[in-house]
Amino acid sequence: MSVIEISNLKKNFGSTKALRGIDLNVNKGDVYGFIGPNGAGKTTTIRILLGILKANEGTATIFNKDVWDDAVEIHRRIAFVPGEVNLWPNLTGGQVIDLLIGLKEKVNVERKATLIERFKLDPTKKCRSYSRGNKQKIVLIAAFAQDADVYILDEPTSGLDPLMERIFQETIRDIQKEGKTIFLSSHILSEVEKLCDKVSIIRDGTIIESGKINELRHLTRTRVRIETKTPVRAIRQIEGLHNLDIKDTTYTFQVETNAIGRILETFNQYNILTLESTPPTLQDLFMRHYEEA
Repeated sequence: MSVIEISNLKKNFGSTKALRGIDLNVNKGDVYGFIGPNGAGKTTTIRILLGILKANEGTATIFNKDVWDDAVEIHRRIAFVPGEVNLWPNLTGGQVIDLLIGLKEKVNVERKATLIERFKLDPTKKCRSYSRGNKQKIVLIAAFAQDADVYILDEPTSGLDPLMERIFQETIRDIQKEGKTIFLSSHILSEVEKLCDKVSIIRDGTIIESGKINELRHLTRTRVRIETKTPVRAIRQIEGLHNLDIKDTTYTFQVETNAIGRILETFNQYNILTLESTPPTLQDLFMRHYEEA
């Protein structure tokens, strides 16, 4: 069942085209990754979904309700984590959490206490004394303590250390098990790859690739390192090798997934001594799109 639907969404800021007609479809229970560099259009899309900005063209709905006309009703069922956090400096972390979740009808008090302990936050300190990472923890705890149906997260791990990033990932998996939907905007590709079922890559306000993680990996190149007993003749004439690097009889290159078998047969004629292959990652796909552009 579709929860978030975006069709031909366009947004201009004067002569600047921030969104050029994007399409997205997020189903119930998905952890959906929305990736791209800063300035690609991620935050603009999220602000439209939240009813903060109005699109110039196209449609965007959550729970089959228009994100602009029905924003108040939608907000009762969603939780949001911004990428840039500004908190009240004279309030304690605990007071801010209570203030934020107090705006919602459905709050899981037990989960709030568990999250404070899990993220190792001291809720008695005033916000002006918190580091950037601790401020991020506050909004994460406030969001995850809400019993929302959809969680919209805009660069949610900004400022977190690696240990807290792992705690964040565990929390996302727990929420997904409850059937919740997570829309995750990020430029951290490893984070998206670990968490998300599906991704869309946005560049200059345009979706350039969408699909399940495993499906997109088929479009990327596998990195291969082969050492042979004898030198490979006319290696640069072998079709399908990319970014070839040669050191004596050791060859490192990238290859399209559907060409691996054929190329290995060629190398095997020269007696393969060692073979290493690295599966393609989302990073490979992302960089390949941008390099081609």
